[in-house]
Amino acid sequence: MEERRRAEKTGGVLRRRLGRREFLRLGGASLAGAALLGSAACGGDGGGPQRAEDGSILFNFSFGPDPSGTLQELVRRFNERYKGEYKANWREMPAQTEQYFDRLRTQFQAGGGDIALIGGDVIWPAQFAANGWIVDLSDRFPESEREKFLDGPIQANTYEGKVYGVPWFTDAGMLYYRKDLLQKSGFSEAPKTWDELKEMALRVKQDSGTRDGFVFQGADYEGGVVDGLEYIWTHGGDVLDPEDPTKVIIDSPESVAGLKTERSMVEEGVAPEAVVNYAEMESHTAFLNGDAVFMRNWPYVYALSSDPKQSKIKPEQIDIARLPAAEGQESVSGLGGWNFYINAAMDEETQNAAWEFIQFATAPEQQKFRALEGSFLPTLKELYEDQEILDKVPVIALGKEAILSTRPRPVSPYYSDMSLRMAEQFNASLKGEVSPEQAIKTLQEELQNIVEQGS
Repeated sequence: MEERRRAEKTGGVLRRRLGRREFLRLGGASLAGAALLGSAACGGDGGGPQRAEDGSILFNFSFGPDPSGTLQELVRRFNERYKGEYKANWREMPAQTEQYFDRLRTQFQAGGGDIALIGGDVIWPAQFAANGWIVDLSDRFPESEREKFLDGPIQANTYEGKVYGVPWFTDAGMLYYRKDLLQKSGFSEAPKTWDELKEMALRVKQDSGTRDGFVFQGADYEGGVVDGLEYIWTHGGDVLDPEDPTKVIIDSPESVAGLKTERSMVEEGVAPEAVVNYAEMESHTAFLNGDAVFMRNWPYVYALSSDPKQSKIKPEQIDIARLPAAEGQESVSGLGGWNFYINAAMDEETQNAAWEFIQFATAPEQQKFRALEGSFLPTLKELYEDQEILDKVPVIALGKEAILSTRPRPVSPYYSDMSLRMAEQFNASLKGEVSPEQAIKTLQEELQNIVEQGS
């Protein structure tokens, strides 16, 4: 199941949304759980920094398991370079994103905890920032530095005009396809529009005898939200007003058209009816078994195609492109990935130590190392011109256009509740239980209520 965990980790896909009331509620269980996190250490009580035996400032850094071994090496390199000054201690967190989120929420609600530096999901900044739990990094991370990073990850870290995180590694929704089968059917390139995808999928499916034309993530969960948003975005729709994120604008002809296109995949026989229950693993299993012509998924799948135990098809049979769009619209990929956040409860010296680690870990040298050795997608623009990376990490070269055209999910402190509503309505529309028009109207009302109740 390692590939499933990898998918969850790099895609930033939450398996369960947390309601805002639950998110903000401080209960006895949360207080008791804080003991597991050592809430009084590392200056979380307002005192000075904790120090290692050699006198260096010791700080805890949280992140999930890293089977690649590159995080362990990153920490070792940092501690070696800053010996006697700073020392990072990696606190390994659960592989499942929602469990990791729960741990952090517990420590924040109990007064801060002892984790100074957080390796966190791209959808967390607004929630954490709205509660005052993470540090505003705008002064430390000025525009002159931000412009070196990919636009999508910077947008995801921006809340009410301030920047609360630094992009560490990224992820993007991509269109995988069987280039060998397309060529046999006379197609020389990937589809640019959704209509082209449907036409090509049905033709290749018939010519080759492949079971499915297109598979994607349609289930009632966070991954289904990302896919649904991609259909809406690529038709020109959106969820929140870019100028006023308290204003919900999902009720538009463009959003309806997006969900109609998604539903048409099932209605027209392009995608199997079972896609309404597909998450990442179900999608990549069908594609790597040779049962689908096209697939929407995250970059991790390309590495699986090199493993005979995981794939019946070979890497040379696969190509990657940007997601299609409606006629006249731009391709947009849902943003995944992970960022660095600093705990606002830490003393200034510990925050400074955490910032030193952020600068070290996001520098070109370290991002390149993680890309080459762990296939983590960089967040620095310049590394997408690095020939060694393009040569040795094929998914970056193949999926470069998709990576450079990402958009974050709605940046809102109420995203957890909003995501739950979107997951339900997108899935109901895909199943045909409600019309796309009704799903969008319902979401307009529900999402606006969530924002108004939370304001």
